[in-house]
Amino acid sequence: RNGKPYTLIDTAGIRRKKSVKETVEKFSIVKTLQAIDDANVVILLIDAHEDLVDQDLHLLGLCMDAGRGLVIAINKWDGIDADQRNRIKSELDRRLHFIDYAEVHFISALHGTGVGKLYESVEKAYHSATVKLQTKRLTEILEAAVAIHQPPMIGMHRIKLRYAHAGGSNPPIVVIHGNQTDKLPDHYKRYLEKTFRQQL
Repeated sequence: RNGKPYTLIDTAGIRRKKSVKETVEKFSIVKTLQAIDDANVVILLIDAHEDLVDQDLHLLGLCMDAGRGLVIAINKWDGIDADQRNRIKSELDRRLHFIDYAEVHFISALHGTGVGKLYESVEKAYHSATVKLQTKRLTEILEAAVAIHQPPMIGMHRIKLRYAHAGGSNPPIVVIHGNQTDKLPDHYKRYLEKTFRQQL
């Protein structure tokens, strides 16, 4: 597209769990998980005619765990009325608040509406996943996060987070040094992850 090569991996749709009986269906799930690992950016396609289900959320979780750039596309958007659209949007806001960094597109694959705009988000997500992270910038973000919300006390001593540096890209890894970092609770790690995502 525009002189730039892309490789698209199109996985078979995964049906709801209750209908997963056939070996072929189980194979398609394995292939989907493999595709997530192989991809630089995942476009998660959700059917606007079906409610957001646990399986969609599970796939989102797998994309996050793999550290993949993520774009969400709500398909068959043109075939529903305004009330349904509002209901879907509020459901998305309610259930997808934990991935507010992923751009959401409302598309029609059948008519091609909004599909071209996906490329811009894919480029943005890929850039975010591969950008070179500077130690100085990462440490500044860490210091600001700690100033707003300090790490908890362990016994009589507060966990101290001193500096951060890059540990890899695609997925981006931020390594944080300090004392008692092994005792940092999960909720505080999630707070730091969210802060780094928003800032970068």
